Amino acid sequence: MPVLSRLIPSPVVVDIRPGALDGLAGVLADQRISPSGRFAVAASGGSGARLRERIAPALPGATWYEVGGGTLDDAIRLADEMKPGRYDAVVGLGGGKVIDCAKYAAARIGLPVVAVATNLSHDGICSPVSILGNDAGRGSYGVPTPIALLVDLAVVREAPIRFVRSGIGDALSNISAVADWELAHRVKGERLDGLAAAMARQAGESVLRHPGGCGDDGFLTVLAEALVLSGIAMSIAGHTRPSSGACHEIGHALDVLYPKRAASHGEQVGLAAAFATHLRGDHEGARQLAGVLRRHGLPVVARDIGFGDDEFVRAVCLAPETRPGRYTVLEHLELSPKGVEDAYAEYVAAVTS
Repeated sequence: MPVLSRLIPSPVVVDIRPGALDGLAGVLADQRISPSGRFAVAASGGSGARLRERIAPALPGATWYEVGGGTLDDAIRLADEMKPGRYDAVVGLGGGKVIDCAKYAAARIGLPVVAVATNLSHDGICSPVSILGNDAGRGSYGVPTPIALLVDLAVVREAPIRFVRSGIGDALSNISAVADWELAHRVKGERLDGLAAAMARQAGESVLRHPGGCGDDGFLTVLAEALVLSGIAMSIAGHTRPSSGACHEIGHALDVLYPKRAASHGEQVGLAAAFATHLRGDHEGARQLAGVLRRHGLPVVARDIGFGDDEFVRAVCLAPETRPGRYTVLEHLELSPKGVEDAYAEYVAAVTS
């Protein structure tokens, strides 16, 4: 019998609303997640500790672990500490570093993970990837998708606004990433998963076209949903292609070249997505992306995040080396340093006029 459909790896619970954190105990009581009521909670020593005071009384079966940072060593140490506990699940409570550590640790000891995001800085909250620091800088590690996801918008609004802005840049970069994937499909015959591409693109488009601002619950809901859909799109595809193209190559190059000066992930990839869109010849699309970035207070040109034009050009030239084998508009055009310099000057003129 032919296969008429496919199973999509996705959370069994997605709760995005003000007050969602108050429903965590009920989510964990689901027999699919914690039948014995024993689970480990990984949280930071800052915002995580404050939230622990609020929710710990409702979680009598929890054992709490502090996550010291966002490195591979931190994640391995967390897994080693949790392993003897015989838990049903791991809860990652915090921002991107905490959730990435929790996802990796849970995968290492064979447990499902519940992600409770306290900010919306990037699409890792529901992705099958953990981004962790290592001796070479930062690495991407495959992990299962969270079994449940909670985003309390009241908690998100308490976090610095830069986290929301970073999430906006990451979501918008999907539009450029999918365009690069389609380019690789046309030119190189790379397999394109239409469902994953559609989900990732619509996630970006929903943020692009929403009229709200960073403090608006309606907009924050759309942004959170977009980040969730981005993660699911990567799970469907089995890789990061739906959300990572030239935009992320450039962002990674900035991290490599200027590790102590790099801006947030979302700021860098949002700017790079607008520039990559310009490189593909979609000048109207580049101006539209730049306009939305500017409206939300994100950088549009390199000097907005403290880089000179020559430094940004250097990062663009290095970018293809950060993802060997990935075909994007950068690999397609094979621009010389002078070509990148001229293209960037054209982009700056187009989005600042």
